[in-house]
Amino acid sequence: MKSHACAAVLLLVASATFAVQPPAAKPLPQNSPTKGFRAEFLTDVADLQKKSVSLAKAIPQEKYSWRPAEGVRSISEVYGHTAGGTYFLATFLGEQPPANMPKDIEKITDKATLVAELQKSFEYIQAVMKKTSDADLDKPVVMLGSPTTVRGVFVTILNHLHEHLGQSVAYARMNKVVPPWSR
Repeated sequence: MKSHACAAVLLLVASATFAVQPPAAKPLPQNSPTKGFRAEFLTDVADLQKKSVSLAKAIPQEKYSWRPAEGVRSISEVYGHTAGGTYFLATFLGEQPPANMPKDIEKITDKATLVAELQKSFEYIQAVMKKTSDADLDKPVVMLGSPTTVRGVFVTILNHLHEHLGQSVAYARMNKVVPPWSR
């Protein structure tokens, strides 16, 4: 009986020692809110930025014209659309795209230019969120003809960014490129 109790205690100690710990919270961008939707949005966008930009850098330039089928966006078009879509969706918040944003962003095929534009689009939407107050999140707006809120526009931006990160991962894997965070 005594050996069973000893074994149970050892099992409990081992379980506690090797228990899976939850991942550490991701650091928020500088000058960011620390709680609530805005903090959650900025944390998610920072993760999307890291993954999207690192994947865009990992894909060779010669693959940027690759597309899985005719009539479907190429790798370069996906990155241009992702950046351009962020700017477009922010217009429903009353924001204007940067004056130096390329007019035909989806037609850019140069990897270095696209990586830079993608990076700028993430920085842009983070700045927009940082200047949005918690009270502003519930303000009504109309997006694509439908009523929503400022928060709803930010959720749509997140959905759009996640959708195209997933598309980019699929495209990369089809081209034998492993996402940097999966290595």
